[in-house]
Amino acid sequence: MRHAALLRTFAIAACSLCLLVVVLGAYVRLSDAGLGCPDWPGCYGHFTPAGAAADPGSAASLELGKAWREMVHRYAAGTVGFLIVCMSAMALVWQRERIVPTALVLALLAIVVLQGTLGMLTVTWQLTPLIVTLHLLFGLTTLSVLWWLVLSLWRRRTGAWGVHGTLRGSGRGAGSELRAARGAALLGLLALAAQITLGGWTSSNYAALACPDLPTCQGHWWPQADFHAGFVLWRGAGINYDGGVLANPARVAIQLCHRIGALVVSAVLLTAAISTLRLRRAGAAGRAALLVLLMLATQLTIGAAMVLRGFPLWLATAHNAGAALLLLATLSLNRSLRLA
Repeated sequence: MRHAALLRTFAIAACSLCLLVVVLGAYVRLSDAGLGCPDWPGCYGHFTPAGAAADPGSAASLELGKAWREMVHRYAAGTVGFLIVCMSAMALVWQRERIVPTALVLALLAIVVLQGTLGMLTVTWQLTPLIVTLHLLFGLTTLSVLWWLVLSLWRRRTGAWGVHGTLRGSGRGAGSELRAARGAALLGLLALAAQITLGGWTSSNYAALACPDLPTCQGHWWPQADFHAGFVLWRGAGINYDGGVLANPARVAIQLCHRIGALVVSAVLLTAAISTLRLRRAGAAGRAALLVLLMLATQLTIGAAMVLRGFPLWLATAHNAGAALLLLATLSLNRSLRLA
């Protein structure tokens, strides 16, 4: 039990810090600090921006505030990686105790290595939208696996998670309702993943400002939009994407897809939550469904306020944080229903 408690502590710490890294990454991206340190892993060849500022060769082009934001993000991400390496070592040493599936922890380690590589390419390939979006997605994948690990270790500690067992024996109708709730929750998770991908693509192509009004876009329900240009995944190497390279119609197309996606995801998650709440004695699954509804309402409110208030940096960052928390709530709902 002592080993399980230690691994649980590491998992909670890594998950909490990973959530902070995701929010920090959004802040760095939205404040145009992604190239605050144009090399990797250091900053103008130094471990800290302070060292770069003292170097006459880099001081002229250094923006100290942006450099510090970028490097704090890297330091935090590196700490998450270190915690995951420690967890992987513990899982291997204690694998006979079957605290957690060893394959899950090793998969997490592989994801982190890939995520680090994408972080390097984000800088060295000058904010290529495809790489930036993948970097966001694998950051959230890391967070998701860590959260799944926390839930697994917490259930091992308490022995309680999911729909109350009496539901299984409540008849054929109850079983079909449970299967429907599971299907809706899984569909909601997939739809949310697609929407987060669209959000990353919107941000990495600087398309958020393409529709500065709500519910219309530039005063029209369907403005001029270039969907073909907006979704070209690769435009070649050697291009500096800082500030974006797309024409306005292409950015409008991306933003329209993101808004339509928000409506679709809202409908699917509402269906999943309501289906769960209709189950008899839903237990933790019911609480997870309520959390999904709360986070969905919060995220929609933040998104609308962000547009109406002219995209202030703090609200745009909160929008990214809200997406991460909604993802964790949806994962909790799926896990609790699967354990029923």
